Amino acid sequence: MTKSADTAAGFRVRRIYDEADADDGVRVLVDRLWPRGVAKARAAVDEWCKELTPSTELRTWFHAHPDQYADFAERYRAELTGPAQDEAVRRLRELARTRRVTLLTAVKDPEHSHVPVLLGHLTG
Repeated sequence: MTKSADTAAGFRVRRIYDEADADDGVRVLVDRLWPRGVAKARAAVDEWCKELTPSTELRTWFHAHPDQYADFAERYRAELTGPAQDEAVRRLRELARTRRVTLLTAVKDPEHSHVPVLLGHLTG
Protein backbone atom coordinates (compact mmCIF):
# COMPACT_ATOMS: atom_id res chain seq x y z
CA MET A 1 0.00 0.00 0.00
CA THR A 2 1.16 3.50 -0.65
CA LYS A 3 1.10 6.34 1.83
CA SER A 4 -2.66 6.27 1.58
CA ALA A 5 -4.52 3.63 -0.31
CA ASP A 6 -7.98 4.39 -1.66
CA THR A 7 -10.30 1.44 -1.79
CA ALA A 8 -13.79 0.65 -2.93
CA ALA A 9 -16.92 1.30 -0.92
CA GLY A 10 -15.78 4.53 0.73
CA PHE A 11 -12.84 3.15 2.72
CA ARG A 12 -9.21 4.23 2.66
CA VAL A 13 -6.19 2.90 4.58
CA ARG A 14 -3.45 5.12 5.99
CA ARG A 15 -0.71 4.81 8.56
CA ILE A 16 -1.46 6.74 11.72
CA TYR A 17 2.02 8.28 11.57
CA ASP A 18 1.02 10.27 8.47
CA GLU A 19 -0.45 13.72 9.02
CA ALA A 20 -4.25 13.89 9.10
CA ASP A 21 -5.72 15.01 5.81
CA ALA A 22 -8.91 16.97 5.15
CA ASP A 23 -10.00 14.16 2.78
CA ASP A 24 -9.77 11.49 5.50
CA GLY A 25 -13.40 11.79 6.55
CA VAL A 26 -13.98 9.67 9.65
CA ARG A 27 -10.64 8.47 11.03
CA VAL A 28 -10.87 5.03 12.65
CA LEU A 29 -7.95 3.36 14.43
CA VAL A 30 -8.02 -0.39 13.77
CA ASP A 31 -5.13 -1.49 16.00
CA ARG A 32 -5.60 -3.09 19.43
CA LEU A 33 -2.80 -1.07 21.03
CA TRP A 34 -2.36 2.69 20.88
CA PRO A 35 0.57 3.49 18.56
CA ARG A 36 3.84 4.41 20.23
CA GLY A 37 4.87 8.02 20.02
CA VAL A 38 1.55 9.31 18.73
CA ALA A 39 -0.22 11.92 20.84
CA LYS A 40 -3.97 11.39 20.88
CA ALA A 41 -4.61 15.03 19.91
CA ARG A 42 -2.25 14.81 16.90
CA ALA A 43 -3.72 11.52 15.74
CA ALA A 44 -7.16 13.05 15.17
CA VAL A 45 -8.85 9.68 15.68
CA ASP A 46 -12.64 9.79 15.63
CA GLU A 47 -13.15 6.16 16.68
CA TRP A 48 -10.98 3.37 18.01
CA CYS A 49 -12.49 0.03 16.99
CA LYS A 50 -10.61 -2.44 19.18
CA GLU A 51 -13.39 -4.97 18.61
CA LEU A 52 -12.36 -5.16 14.92
CA THR A 53 -8.73 -6.02 15.67
CA PRO A 54 -7.20 -9.47 16.04
CA SER A 55 -7.29 -10.82 19.58
CA THR A 56 -4.15 -10.58 21.68
CA GLU A 57 -3.71 -14.35 21.33
CA LEU A 58 -3.97 -14.21 17.55
CA ARG A 59 -1.59 -11.23 17.30
CA THR A 60 0.95 -13.05 19.48
CA TRP A 61 0.61 -16.20 17.37
CA PHE A 62 1.06 -14.26 14.11
CA HIS A 63 4.16 -12.47 15.38
CA ALA A 64 5.67 -15.90 16.10
CA HIS A 65 4.52 -17.30 12.71
CA PRO A 66 4.74 -14.45 10.16
CA ASP A 67 5.18 -16.96 7.33
CA GLN A 68 1.68 -18.37 7.96
CA TYR A 69 -0.35 -15.40 6.74
CA ALA A 70 -3.10 -17.54 5.19
CA ASP A 71 -3.71 -19.27 8.54
CA PHE A 72 -3.68 -15.92 10.31
CA ALA A 73 -6.21 -14.47 7.85
CA GLU A 74 -8.52 -17.47 8.26
CA ARG A 75 -8.39 -17.24 12.06
CA TYR A 76 -8.92 -13.49 11.98
CA ARG A 77 -11.94 -13.81 9.66
CA ALA A 78 -13.43 -16.22 12.21
CA GLU A 79 -12.89 -13.63 14.96
CA LEU A 80 -14.74 -11.03 12.88
CA THR A 81 -18.01 -12.98 13.10
CA GLY A 82 -18.94 -12.18 16.71
CA PRO A 83 -21.87 -9.93 17.68
CA ALA A 84 -19.66 -6.99 18.76
CA GLN A 85 -17.76 -7.24 15.50
CA ASP A 86 -20.96 -7.42 13.45
CA GLU A 87 -22.23 -4.24 15.11
CA ALA A 88 -18.95 -2.37 14.47
CA VAL A 89 -18.90 -3.53 10.84
CA ARG A 90 -22.49 -2.33 10.34
CA ARG A 91 -21.63 1.06 11.85
CA LEU A 92 -18.57 1.56 9.64
CA ARG A 93 -20.39 0.43 6.50
CA GLU A 94 -23.17 2.89 7.28
CA LEU A 95 -20.65 5.71 7.73
CA ALA A 96 -18.93 4.78 4.45
CA ARG A 97 -22.21 5.16 2.55
CA THR A 98 -22.20 8.91 3.12
CA ARG A 99 -18.53 9.81 3.56
CA ARG A 100 -15.03 8.43 3.43
CA VAL A 101 -13.84 6.25 6.29
CA THR A 102 -10.08 6.15 6.77
CA LEU A 103 -8.80 3.06 8.55
CA LEU A 104 -5.67 3.94 10.51
CA THR A 105 -2.95 1.52 11.49
CA ALA A 106 0.54 1.68 12.94
CA VAL A 107 1.77 -1.56 11.36
CA LYS A 108 4.94 -1.21 9.30
CA ASP A 109 3.65 -3.37 6.46
CA PRO A 110 -0.12 -2.84 6.12
CA GLU A 111 -0.33 -5.16 3.09
CA HIS A 112 0.77 -8.13 5.24
CA SER A 113 -1.26 -7.43 8.34
CA HIS A 114 -4.81 -7.67 9.59
CA VAL A 115 -5.81 -4.59 7.57
CA PRO A 116 -6.44 -6.25 4.16
CA VAL A 117 -8.50 -8.96 5.87
CA LEU A 118 -10.56 -6.34 7.71
CA LEU A 119 -10.97 -4.26 4.56
CA GLY A 120 -12.16 -7.31 2.65
CA HIS A 121 -14.65 -8.04 5.41
CA LEU A 122 -15.95 -4.46 5.38
CA THR A 123 -16.29 -4.24 1.61
CA GLY A 124 -17.32 -7.84 0.92
